[in-house]
Amino acid sequence: MSTQPNRDLDTFPNPEPQRDYTIRMRIPEFTCLCPKTGQPDFATIHLEYVPEAACVELKSLKLYIWSFRDEGAFHEAVTNRILADLVAATNPRFMRVRADFWMRGGIDTSVIVEHRADNWHPGTAVALP
Repeated sequence: MSTQPNRDLDTFPNPEPQRDYTIRMRIPEFTCLCPKTGQPDFATIHLEYVPEAACVELKSLKLYIWSFRDEGAFHEAVTNRILADLVAATNPRFMRVRADFWMRGGIDTSVIVEHRADNWHPGTAVALP
């Protein structure tokens, strides 16, 4: 496997496809460039998903995230692209990407995007005492 940034997302078979379960990842080192100024934008990406047949492989996800560091992108566009690429690679039952961008000019930005498979409905939430 390459150690250079790239957009290839590798997957592996879901080890428990008969069960709904949630995978959560926190990616605190996301960077891209402001398309207006060329200055770096920094964000923490929060990824959570309920897999169907495939899960995203972590090293390929890291290299994928790195691939944005020299690319100009608006926060909304890059967050939606990350979701679209991950959904195309894994075809999950549910996926949510939240990008929390650091403050710039006194404004911080959070962008949250979701995908839900047509035939999937979440189970009833359990509230423990």
